[in-house]
Amino acid sequence: MLVTGGSRGLGLLIAREFARLGARVTICARDEEELVRAAALIRDDTGRSVAWEQCDLSDAQAVDALVAAVTKRHGPVEVLVNNAGIITVGPLATLDVDAFRRAIEVMFMAPVRLTLAVLPGMRERGDGRVINVTSIGGRIAAPHLLPYDCAKFAATGFSEGLRAELAGSGVSVTTAVPGLMRTGSHRAARFTGRRSREYAWFAAAASLPLVSMDAERAARLIVRAGIRRRPELVLTAVAKVAVRAHGLAPATTTRVLSLAARLLPSADSSATSRETSGSSEHAKGTPWTDRVAALGERAAHRWNEPGTS
Repeated sequence: MLVTGGSRGLGLLIAREFARLGARVTICARDEEELVRAAALIRDDTGRSVAWEQCDLSDAQAVDALVAAVTKRHGPVEVLVNNAGIITVGPLATLDVDAFRRAIEVMFMAPVRLTLAVLPGMRERGDGRVINVTSIGGRIAAPHLLPYDCAKFAATGFSEGLRAELAGSGVSVTTAVPGLMRTGSHRAARFTGRRSREYAWFAAAASLPLVSMDAERAARLIVRAGIRRRPELVLTAVAKVAVRAHGLAPATTTRVLSLAARLLPSADSSATSRETSGSSEHAKGTPWTDRVAALGERAAHRWNEPGTS
């Protein structure tokens, strides 16, 4: 089986859960050092080794080479987990086309390419599982996350349509729709605009227990849903309420999101389109930010997020 974005955060935890179940797991990501640490962490936790492949999923040729390498090492891919993602946080006025292009390549085109590469073998065998980790951002477009939202909307549509087309083939497709999780993802995110303020709200939202979910529990539920061939899994109470509210009253939901956008940092004269990483913003953080993001920071150190090794 193959887990993309498996070197840190939720991907690492999903790979660990499958390893515990005895699966032959390969993880992939762009950073070799992160992959080595992730493989060691999984081995220490489970007593089982996982393989890893360095791969830039925005490169179509690299995706083809990845599938070939995994197939050569372990045989046909029987379970594919499309999890890799990138998050850019900032107001629209500070974003360029490249921010959208990068998001689409990694979170939509890469899952499409990988799925199309492994699907013929799955259909021939009459068995296979594809687990697409999308997001609540793929159902409700949160402000200051537009590249991420757009890519996740596309991934959600692909996942749902794919399941319909594969009905009766023996190949199941599970669409996982998580809300905010305490993975430490604020360390890996990129920030534009008034970057320190963007980092502060995002780190807090991804860390507070009332709005975010424990990542280990999320990974267990996603793996269980994939094994049981569930069509969809929406995670966190807040996400479930938001999806239902948007379905029943989309205009009201949009007004609430508009209010939220006005409360977020504006793109004033101090805003910049230059991106910085969450790790660098953390180094400049205030004691208040450190306190409200404490649980997220703990997760970042546990789950191999950037700047925590």
